[in-house]
Amino acid sequence: MPRRALGAIAVAGAAWVAGCTTPPPPSAAVLPAPMTQADPVPATRPPAGTGSVAGQARTFSTQLATYTSVSFGAVPGWGRDDFAESWPAFLGSCKVLTARGAEWKSVCARAGTVDGKSNPAIRGFFESEFSAYQIRDDDRRPDGVVTGYFEPEIAGNRSYAAPYIYPVYGQPEDMLFADARKLPAGNSTVAARVEGRNVVVQSGLSTRDMGAPGLYALDLSAVTRDTLDRKVRLRIEGRQLLPYYTREEIETKGAPNAKVLAFVSSATALYEMQIQGSGRIRLPNGEVIRVAYAEQNGQPFRPTLAQNAAGKARSPVKVRGSSIELELDDGDDEGDVGTDAIRTRGFTLARPTTSGAVMVPGRRTAGAVAGSGIKDPSYIFFKEAPGGAGGPVGAFGVPLQAGRSIAVDPRSTPLGYPVFVSTRTPGSGAPMQRLTIAQD
Repeated sequence: MPRRALGAIAVAGAAWVAGCTTPPPPSAAVLPAPMTQADPVPATRPPAGTGSVAGQARTFSTQLATYTSVSFGAVPGWGRDDFAESWPAFLGSCKVLTARGAEWKSVCARAGTVDGKSNPAIRGFFESEFSAYQIRDDDRRPDGVVTGYFEPEIAGNRSYAAPYIYPVYGQPEDMLFADARKLPAGNSTVAARVEGRNVVVQSGLSTRDMGAPGLYALDLSAVTRDTLDRKVRLRIEGRQLLPYYTREEIETKGAPNAKVLAFVSSATALYEMQIQGSGRIRLPNGEVIRVAYAEQNGQPFRPTLAQNAAGKARSPVKVRGSSIELELDDGDDEGDVGTDAIRTRGFTLARPTTSGAVMVPGRRTAGAVAGSGIKDPSYIFFKEAPGGAGGPVGAFGVPLQAGRSIAVDPRSTPLGYPVFVSTRTPGSGAPMQRLTIAQD
């Protein structure tokens, strides 16, 4: 039978994805890097309507990545990893994957018979059930970037009172969604209806029909289409559909249609938690509220990066819509990061020069409303997550495992899949080579 693709990744190392006994959705590994190269093979694209060719084609391409088949023996560090450490994370993925069809159900059933403490048994399972592919991004660059992230804990309170003056918002009830793939091309203004929380453009109508009940004008030139999930976030204002509020608008006008989960004492710490995507809020009585990503305002991610001595960003990035790519910067010395910068997820962020109170609907603000001073228009909304000893729940719907769960771009790496990482340990530069599972 055709085998699923297993992926592997690396920084100044290599990237591969693994697959199993039946074709998956376009398969994936994460970040590419140099490795023993096979003879070049012309890349092929999966035939329309036939799904993935993982396990069948030596090389194939998707819109964002190129996959080249390699042997497991060519994956640096494959034979030295402690697979027992990643096994619980893979079994966690199986809880979701088994609902995706008989093939995955069969693979995960066989996984249940494997001795989870035996490295040879686990390694043999992956080698028999999956095929390995090196993954390069759409630029086919030999190097990639791997960053770490964590679950921050910040001080907070359920009640609004200094110093707890920065709200942690839940998903706003007035946020609407449009499928970017179904929007007409161009920058015209079109007529649209609102059906529940969804915005549907009306074909055959124009702005001359705006007087009709239930119709709204949507200016396509104002929307951000290049979001990871291809959703455009909107709101209603009068007879118009506008992009959802920016960070500055949320902080200076408030978010009256969003529940406040808690208040925290630091706008900078809240922003860091938004970048991480989850966190813990410790209340004065010792209780801990765990929060997870719920939604984003649809605005592009534009972090303010700290400058080095030469006046350049410490962590160069390339922005693509709402997503960013870190560039390799071997000269970036973590020791140079001072008190005016925040190191998080591979970025060195500049702290705001001034930070004041923000507007909270229904509350008398503690001082003049000046906003946090953070210029990034993107804003993350949270939801309360179950507690417990496990890690935070990732985008795949399972608890993340420290050191073995990774966050990926699902457009090139399918969630739930095993991805082998070959990179360097920060500081020492020692090899870091391990099997991880794409779960966030």
